Amino acid sequence: MTPAARVDAAITILDRILAGEPAEPVLLRWSRASRYAGSGDRAAVRDLVFDSLRRLRSRAVLGGALTGRGLMLGMCRDDNTDPGLIFSGEGHAPAVLSPEETAAPRAPDAGERLDLPDWLLPLWQEALGPEAEAVALAMRDRAPLWLRVNLRRTDPGRALAALADDGIAAQPHPELPSALRVTEGARKIASSRAYHDGLVELQDLSPQLACAALPVRGSLLDFCAGGGGKALALAARGAHPVTAHDINPARMADLPARAARAGVQIRIAPPGQISGRFDLVVADVPCSGSGTWRRAPDAKWRLQATDLDRLQGVQAGILDQAARLVTPGGHLAYMTCSVLRGENSDQADSFLARSPGFEPVSQHRFSPLGASDGFFLALMRRR
Repeated sequence: MTPAARVDAAITILDRILAGEPAEPVLLRWSRASRYAGSGDRAAVRDLVFDSLRRLRSRAVLGGALTGRGLMLGMCRDDNTDPGLIFSGEGHAPAVLSPEETAAPRAPDAGERLDLPDWLLPLWQEALGPEAEAVALAMRDRAPLWLRVNLRRTDPGRALAALADDGIAAQPHPELPSALRVTEGARKIASSRAYHDGLVELQDLSPQLACAALPVRGSLLDFCAGGGGKALALAARGAHPVTAHDINPARMADLPARAARAGVQIRIAPPGQISGRFDLVVADVPCSGSGTWRRAPDAKWRLQATDLDRLQGVQAGILDQAARLVTPGGHLAYMTCSVLRGENSDQADSFLARSPGFEPVSQHRFSPLGASDGFFLALMRRR
């Protein structure tokens, strides 16, 4: 596909997403229907779509319309690319620009420039203070890719060497050497020996740092396990026995195979069938995902204020359930992939206010400016 043909495909996909369809299924359907598109074409179209979703408001202003075509025109102006080279009308290129489209665009206002919904701006500024603008601008760029070295199988040096053998370059984090930032060959990871032999796992830096801040002594329950990344990370650090639980067990379908590859044992608890108490209960609760909007940018535009209110009610309920599973003297780790105060410190403080049997230990806020995804951890101890 030519660059212009890729843009034309992105226009069609973006129009469907703007009509309300989730991004991933739309991209998958386009990929399956476009047999002519090679792997490089599919990756390039995906990048065009996700880059414009990250910068939806500013590019719509630059392109003069909140449409797939407007976003791609806005991309050209954002990147200082001559739109005439793309919108040529030749072959599979988008149609030639109209006189209205060639007119000079207005400058984006404050909310548009930060690419955030207007209703969210006050909450964003309240939560992030002086860093609010810098974090919003960081969310407009693609997130880095991080790997976690499985210390049960290897050490960072040997993991780096194994990755290099497969053409993958990475750099260890200065404060957590088992966290590796991929700098070259990211698309080779899934087929690499290091991955298939369980030497590394995909995991963002922020949850790696959060897991490293937890006390790992005795039994562990990953209460909202999802895919089980935190259960795997903590099992590799020595937690035992480890139990994973999720209200939707389908999310954990791959966990037994991943645990076998990693060389750890994880028990899967069916929904609502957890027995006993645990030395550490991790509750990475459903949230707005505002810290991960670089990875799932369409979620930023689907979130509504009513959704946030509902999520905060769910979070409080999960905290109360998880607290009952902590043994005396044990710890409760409340986590979100959000940057919003109402889901983070406010939620933890409210729990402590209604739960005299728990005391605060620490709170950690991870930002794209210093880590990778926005993330929050509140660690509490049962008296």
